Order: sequence, then structure tokens, then C-alpha cells
Amino acid sequence: MPDTARPAFWRIFLPHTTAAVPIARALIRSALTDIEAAADSDTAELLTAELVANAVEHTGGDDPIELVVELLETGCQVEVHDRDPAPVGGLDGIPAPSPSPDSLDEHGRGLLLIRTLSAASGYRPTEHGKAVWFTLRPAC
Repeated sequence: MPDTARPAFWRIFLPHTTAAVPIARALIRSALTDIEAAADSDTAELLTAELVANAVEHTGGDDPIELVVELLETGCQVEVHDRDPAPVGGLDGIPAPSPSPDSLDEHGRGLLLIRTLSAASGYRPTEHGKAVWFTLRPAC
């Protein structure tokens, strides 16, 4: 009898270029549909794009960025892995570079959005750099 269970997670490598952002947006929407996650796909798409854009902008090198989407009992978790081990200001109690972004500034609002719209967020060191993550509760 074939296994008809849905995958519990997706893992994909993205190029370390700005082209990774629209690819990540499409992938998160597809992943949430495929795993039948009840999380809000618009919010997941926005926050995933922010994490990927930050990884591209703030990390050097040509190593790919890894996107991981995991279905949890309490919603879903999205992680973006990069090769830079530096902590992320504004997550997990690390002070942000500025307390509140200027409303006209194009930078600095991504992590604020992640902290505000997600159920939880943070970063953790990995063997090859770090993973920045957020979780979303199931949509009502």
C-alpha cells in the first residue's frame, strides 16, 4: 500500500542573489498548500521574503541560502539558513541597530514585521552559520 501521508517539511536551497526572494515567496505558498498547513499563506510569504532578503543583503559569499518549512502541531515554522554566524539584532533579545525604524527608511522594518506578525521568532547557531526562524499559528 503506498504511503499517502503529506510531507511534514520542505527543504530547498536558494541562490545567494536577489532572485532568491521571489523564488522563496512562490515556494512558501506552494509548500503550505502541499502540506495543507492552516497558517496564513500571505503572512508566511511576506515574512519568508523578509528573511531571505535579509540573508542575501547581510551575508557575504556565494553559498546558497537554505529555506526550510516545517508543519508543526501548533502551526508552521519557517527557517532561513545562511553561512554567517553573526547574531541577528532585534531577535532573541539581541538589541536591534535602532529601536524603531524611520517610517521613510527602506531598511529596518523586516524584523519588526517578523516579531509583530509571527507567534515566535529567533535565530540559532548552526554548524555552518545560523538559522533565522519564525513560527505561525494556524489561521482561524
